[in-house]
Amino acid sequence: MARKTRVEYSEVSEDFLARRSLRKGAAGWILLAGLGVAYVISGDFSGWNLGLAQGGWGGLLIAFLLMGIMYVCMTLGLAEMSSALPTAGAGYGFARRGLGPLGGFATGMAILIEYSMAPAAISTFIAGYVQALGILPAGVPAWTIYLVAYLIFVGIHIWGVGEALRVMFVITAIAVVAILVFVFSMIGHFDAANLFDIAPVAERMGSSEFLPFGVSGLLASLVFGIWFFLAVEGVPLAAEESADPKRDMPRGIMTAMFILLVFGALVLVLVPGTAGAQAMGTSDNPLPEAMRHVYGESSLLAAFVNWAGLAGLVASFFSIIFAYSRQLFALSRAGYLPKWLSLTGKRKTPYLALIIPGTIGFILAVATGGAGGILLNVAVFGATVSYVLLNLSHITLRIREPKLERGYRTPGGAVTTSIALVLAVVAVVATFVVDVLAAGIAAGVLLLAIAYFWIYSRHHLVASAPEEEFAQLKAAEDQLK
Repeated sequence: MARKTRVEYSEVSEDFLARRSLRKGAAGWILLAGLGVAYVISGDFSGWNLGLAQGGWGGLLIAFLLMGIMYVCMTLGLAEMSSALPTAGAGYGFARRGLGPLGGFATGMAILIEYSMAPAAISTFIAGYVQALGILPAGVPAWTIYLVAYLIFVGIHIWGVGEALRVMFVITAIAVVAILVFVFSMIGHFDAANLFDIAPVAERMGSSEFLPFGVSGLLASLVFGIWFFLAVEGVPLAAEESADPKRDMPRGIMTAMFILLVFGALVLVLVPGTAGAQAMGTSDNPLPEAMRHVYGESSLLAAFVNWAGLAGLVASFFSIIFAYSRQLFALSRAGYLPKWLSLTGKRKTPYLALIIPGTIGFILAVATGGAGGILLNVAVFGATVSYVLLNLSHITLRIREPKLERGYRTPGGAVTTSIALVLAVVAVVATFVVDVLAAGIAAGVLLLAIAYFWIYSRHHLVASAPEEEFAQLKAAEDQLK
């Protein structure tokens, strides 16, 4: 992924960028923070708890702490890069400047794999919640729920980004209230003994009451530690639609990260601490199940949290649709992917970049028979690869461009993102430990995309795309030295 990868630029029409423009000033830092929380909040309601069955509470606690450190360090780096390079390309744009065109494209594609697969997985979880709650008549096939979810929420995004972000904010607020209700109603029932009710497996190296599945269980838990924070790095994708990206981006992403750390720690302690780590390690809806364990099957509080858990899933589904559309839009606008994918409509939304991945996600959800787990594992692999490249981009920019104008500077500089880089590499390895098939599928798709870039798209880039202009300005500055 050397910076010296040769590229060629193709001629485009005078109105090329005019037909690919986004709505400016649609989001301030509060909406951006809400977007960051929305990306992730479904992970507080389900998914993370499966790590209890992999590594026990101790293993998942260490995973939460390590991945929490990784995300904090990485988001501090992203806050700096998004203030210096505020474009819709976000991760692709940062890596394009720091690692060159191949590094930029690989980063963008890894992010696109993450954000295309995550909604497909979440749509299957939404269907599971809807069926469990008895909202629809018995016998309604799950695929119809996937379809309705995609139609409604892709449609709202096509309607307008400001409208979409406000709807998302309201849905996220409902999920936040549910977590607060859970915390305040369960904190008095916490018993530390419940955290360690999984018997140690003697055959596992390093097994103990704290780490019942030993060192291998701890490594497997890392992937589930990621679920507490997965996709928060997507906040900078709204840079071109924010009111003041140099100020709003750092405030938005760091506020979201703080909220997610607090919520993640609370559910990690209170869910198994009230209902037991062993029971919660296999639960499909751990928060309401823990409440029913304490308050009984007919608990109204548990029912409210159950319904709000659906809101949390919808919030993440809704917001990640936004993320995949902006990353695809940016890659297409710059010519790395087919240019027609970045066309925007009268309401300044990239309708094809919303519809195409949504259609692919729906097909995959149906084709896998609702196996959300494998889809989510594919997403996690894409995410961890992008984290390696994003942190490397920040380190490279700090070394090679110390005088680059930055609206915010990462505390600790390259040392901070070096910590995140090391942990991201460990996380990539962990994805193969948990699911070799999913990681292999994602790696195969990424390699095919890189082949497309090398054979075709690097010869047909668009010089006037913002991310490419940033890179060309740097190249021109280097020639003057």
